[in-house]
Amino acid sequence: VLFGALRVVFFMKGKLILVVGPSGSGKGTLVAHLRAAFPSFVFPVSWTTRAPRQGEEASVSQSGKKYRFVTEEEFKEHAAEGGFIEWASYGGNLYGTPSSELLEPLAKGETVLQELEIQGVEQLRAKIPADKCAVIFIDAGSWDELKKRILERGAMSETDLEKRRARYEEESSFKTSAQYVIENPYGKLEDTKRRLEELVRSLSNA
Repeated sequence: VLFGALRVVFFMKGKLILVVGPSGSGKGTLVAHLRAAFPSFVFPVSWTTRAPRQGEEASVSQSGKKYRFVTEEEFKEHAAEGGFIEWASYGGNLYGTPSSELLEPLAKGETVLQELEIQGVEQLRAKIPADKCAVIFIDAGSWDELKKRILERGAMSETDLEKRRARYEEESSFKTSAQYVIENPYGKLEDTKRRLEELVRSLSNA
């Protein structure tokens, strides 16, 4: 399965756009905006072993679904068969992108856009030709600025905040590896949406 999937890479005509950034940077909100702005794009449905959050499956249509919720056994079996083009353990759960969800539309010349964590981006970069893959980093500013956003969502213990800070530093270190950086300053979400949409449009020729 994996050999056949990777063989498609050599006939790739589409464009892969990956969005990455620290947790709390607003990348999820921004990708949701891109989903609405570019309905012709393909947004892969990732597999995950985490439990769905309340109302998660019912809150989105099939075309807008972000995750397929599976057991750890199902996930590992699919991974052993080479069914994922990238997968990783994150926050105690497994996440992966099925090869067919990504490679088939790229082979057809479509634009594929996905929000991913660093591990997934690095795996895809190793498999997708550089001229067919663009990585956009969402920069929400310093830790102090991001901490303010996090605490506005609700109270958090010092221990959990420290874990988030360490994670922020790890994720922020990826900024210099991205081809494009979009700043998402506090209170400027609409401006960020506009700039990101313009960048994605230029990358995809949409």
